[in-house]
Amino acid sequence: MNATQFLVEGRHRLSGTIRPSGNKNAALPIICAALLTEHPVTLENVPRIRDVETLVELIATLGVHVQWCGRNTLEIQAKTVESTSLDPKLCRRRAEGWRGENKVKTGRMVEPKKWSRS
Repeated sequence: MNATQFLVEGRHRLSGTIRPSGNKNAALPIICAALLTEHPVTLENVPRIRDVETLVELIATLGVHVQWCGRNTLEIQAKTVESTSLDPKLCRRRAEGWRGENKVKTGRMVEPKKWSRS
């Protein structure tokens, strides 16, 4: 991946704004956390990368309403979770990208019936 780099030379004051790109390591747990509420959750600046796309597909197979509403905007509503079975193909694809502590995130999706939504 090529990141944009700026080389600043001289004694000129810089000004302006930048918008940092979305971060996968932040997006994955936030997407999983959105499953803990039945209220709609809108996430902005979500990176459209393989790991995120696979997690989105995985939670959609559980019956969760999830859709991309823009280039990097994701809407999630886990009002109804219809299944507790995870798609083995998506889990294998997902496991290829997750390492170590990140595998714990899938565990939160396995037992949604035990979540209290009062």
